[in-house]
Amino acid sequence: MPGLVSCLGDLIVTGILILFSDHVQSEIWTNEGTFCFYLGQRASGHCGWVRRSPVEWRFNGSSVPAGQTHKGSLTLLNTTHSMEGNYSCHDERGTLLQSIKLRLGHPPHFVRVSCRVPNHMNIYCSWVQTKTTHLPTIYTTSYSVNKAREVDPCKQEDIGVNECMITNPPFWTSKVLVNITEINPLGSNSTIIQIDVHELLKPDPPEDVRVLQVEGQPTQLLVQWSCPSSWPAKILPAFPLTFSLRYRPIGSSYWSTLETEENTSLKIMDALVGHLHQIQIRAQDALINHSQWSEWSHVVEARPWIQPWEEPTEELLDFSFPFFNLSFPVRTTDKSPDSSLHQNGSLGLMILLGLFAAVMVAVLLTIIALLRVRQRKQDNVKKQELTSMVKMKSIPI
Repeated sequence: MPGLVSCLGDLIVTGILILFSDHVQSEIWTNEGTFCFYLGQRASGHCGWVRRSPVEWRFNGSSVPAGQTHKGSLTLLNTTHSMEGNYSCHDERGTLLQSIKLRLGHPPHFVRVSCRVPNHMNIYCSWVQTKTTHLPTIYTTSYSVNKAREVDPCKQEDIGVNECMITNPPFWTSKVLVNITEINPLGSNSTIIQIDVHELLKPDPPEDVRVLQVEGQPTQLLVQWSCPSSWPAKILPAFPLTFSLRYRPIGSSYWSTLETEENTSLKIMDALVGHLHQIQIRAQDALINHSQWSEWSHVVEARPWIQPWEEPTEELLDFSFPFFNLSFPVRTTDKSPDSSLHQNGSLGLMILLGLFAAVMVAVLLTIIALLRVRQRKQDNVKKQELTSMVKMKSIPI
């Protein structure tokens, strides 16, 4: 990093301007140099080896406040970011004697490291600062196995990206020490963590998930997929994968699961007829039981096979008559077994309705006949009563 090189270069060059702090004394730089200093501390300095008086100090081209200079010396109390910039000192005639660029920040601190292991061939470790230093920073990265003295580099492929890669770690051990050292112009600090490669082993999700209908099977779905591209095919014989499949009809909150080893296809046998289903796949190392499952693949939706509906077809039939030689178009329909079954069912229903109507008519007629018989009996009783009354009146008293 150019800024860091400039700061470090100026720190080791004997210069003309001398700055002091309560804890650090540094002799620095040449013309137009850059000085990196502790943020929040006190800094003071003189213009050149020979203390000339009077001397004018300027900050970004403007005179510095009178309280920051005394007999040619510059004093900055409790430095803040607002004090960063270009400082220059001039003689009585305004001639430039020296100039510097001041940068303020913090020394390196510990970093937060996390590692992921997508296969047996690579380990990726990344880190973030736990304290912002505000200064140009570089990192050195390395690793060792089981506290061994031999240290190998953790390769950083892209400058400025806080990630390194360990290639081909030994399979016979799962413990690895990772060292991330942060360096800036104010010092360096190392963060060392131990990781368990087998516990962190987590494949990427399966790819290219496809769901196919099974002809003539309304409760089946065929699911196919590919191994993750980060799990090379050349290591599959030695490091096979176990796959877990989950599925559910849309609208349900409950998943059904299936598992298989090494195969990259499974058949669902109990799909809900006519319903759209959601399907997902995940993977795990088949040999290391305490490794992690991958994330679920993206959701794929599919519906089982449905009996196709056959539209009626038109066909012209010619009826030839021996005397007139005439032909008439007649519309016919091809009857499939399903349509004949439908017609038979309709005929049975009509017969049942007819029988029911006949029974109702017979019951109604029976009720009418009974009512008529009852009415006749009542009429006969009334006639007999009237006849008796007439007879009684005709008997002399």
